Amino acid sequence: MINYPFDIVMVPLQIILFLFTMYFFVIGFCGMWRRHEDKFTTPIKKFAVIVAAHNEHNVVGQLIKNLHDLNYPKELYDIYVIADNCSDDTAAIARAAGAIVCERFDEQRKSKGYALEWMFERLFNMEREGKIYDAVAIFDADNLVHPQFLMEMNNRLMKGDRIIQGFLDAKNPYDTWVAGTFAIAFWVIDHVSHLAKTNIGLSAVLGGTGMCITLDVLKKYGWRATCLTEDMEFTMKSLAEGIKTTWAHDAIVYDEKPLTFKQSWTQRKRWAQGQFDVAHRFIPKMLVEGWRRRDIRIWDGCIYLLQPHFLMLSAFFIAVSYIQLAFEPFYTNIWSILPSTLMTAIMIGQYALPMIILIKVRAKLKSWFYLLLYPLFIYSWLPIIFIGFIKRNDHEWSHTQHTRSLDYDDMKSER
Repeated sequence: MINYPFDIVMVPLQIILFLFTMYFFVIGFCGMWRRHEDKFTTPIKKFAVIVAAHNEHNVVGQLIKNLHDLNYPKELYDIYVIADNCSDDTAAIARAAGAIVCERFDEQRKSKGYALEWMFERLFNMEREGKIYDAVAIFDADNLVHPQFLMEMNNRLMKGDRIIQGFLDAKNPYDTWVAGTFAIAFWVIDHVSHLAKTNIGLSAVLGGTGMCITLDVLKKYGWRATCLTEDMEFTMKSLAEGIKTTWAHDAIVYDEKPLTFKQSWTQRKRWAQGQFDVAHRFIPKMLVEGWRRRDIRIWDGCIYLLQPHFLMLSAFFIAVSYIQLAFEPFYTNIWSILPSTLMTAIMIGQYALPMIILIKVRAKLKSWFYLLLYPLFIYSWLPIIFIGFIKRNDHEWSHTQHTRSLDYDDMKSER
């Protein structure tokens, strides 16, 4: 029944927002537990470990040293560094640290996605010379890696998984409040999205680093992921082919988080641009494939891609709600007629989940102080999302400068 003229728009909008909220709310709580897993502990699979690096002389040496120390037979993995359009001594440092360095110069194709595509072609050519790998493990130059990473990926590969994402942890979660809130956001997403979806049979999403992909997938379907968010592009391209991304909770990669709000803003704006780009290109195909294959995982991927659209609709609804408070009612607010217990559960849940996860990751007291600023980090997404939508067709790559030089032992002593 329509009570006000604007109900024809506002009531469907509120129903959509409610369904999205409940969907993410229910899935999020599925990440509060883990399935028991019997693991393969015999190293069998051979890896090409690939590090993408653009002017990373501050950090690349520590990562390569760390990779040499992984708890995995040295004859079963090789370390490659793509020195991509570097104007510093990244290549020399990586070579001195014991990596196989592949230098690439291309002023037209500048993103990480293009660099990986170039490197994969080189690996395919190596097979003709007898150098054969089962899978690639991909890292950013600012990362550090848990010693068991390849062993955990070997376990997943032995169980038949073909695309795998490792746990995205923070290398510097206590440096600044920006790095701290960024780390909390990643810990939350690791649990309420990736782990949760894996627990109920849905697909995780690649996170740009700590990724493992079998060579047979790359050869059969190609990489062809060269937008601003190449990880998301490849995830959705593979999902449309019926290949889900598996989550390896114990395969941990430590990623350097931005130190300043400006760095954080720039990085997140690029992610927003890329997600809008991928959503607009892939959702139509994924909707068709989801129906053709009767695969709910593909439809869930569509919902994941629609998250920034959901935030834009939420912002619009909040703005209209404040306008209604100032004037006479002009639409029916269905949120006000929902059961109070449900609304209370939603309100408590959005604050309780990050607190539960801080306990689960055994975060220091400092993270609990950063939690007070976490809403600022979350709500700052709103302007970023709108800017990302406006600039969704701008594909210019912006490089994040990494300066936090730590080796693995130093990082662990700080945590």
